[in-house]
Amino acid sequence: MSRHRSVLPDGWPRPSGYANGMAGTGEVLAVAGQIGWDKDGRIVSDDFVAQFRQALANVVAVVTAAGGVAEDIVSVTVYVVDKVEYTGSLADVGRVWRDVVGRHFPAMALVQVVGLVEDRAKVEIQALALLQPRSA
Repeated sequence: MSRHRSVLPDGWPRPSGYANGMAGTGEVLAVAGQIGWDKDGRIVSDDFVAQFRQALANVVAVVTAAGGVAEDIVSVTVYVVDKVEYTGSLADVGRVWRDVVGRHFPAMALVQVVGLVEDRAKVEIQALALLQPRSA
């Protein structure tokens, strides 16, 4: 049974690929911004989509390490250094999302920034998850 639900105000069109809001219960997990580096701290590629895939996989890895699953993610903020590169890659980004997270679409925001702490990073993903209470 789902511990969270999508929120859609009356009369609003249903969004595609994200939710306007998510409500639910559970332990809150705040996932720090994750970039496209591997477990050894190396950026996996200079390609935007490859970095997006790795950053998203890193978010899911943190959620999993806390005892959750990808579907526990209720909010995602994606920071990009080039909005045009992001929008030009939307079909690939959508495929990556479905590969890594599935057909679960939380509340999302996209923010273009001047730069990220790691100079080669093109994308950083921060998230909130609601984890299922652990049984004794």
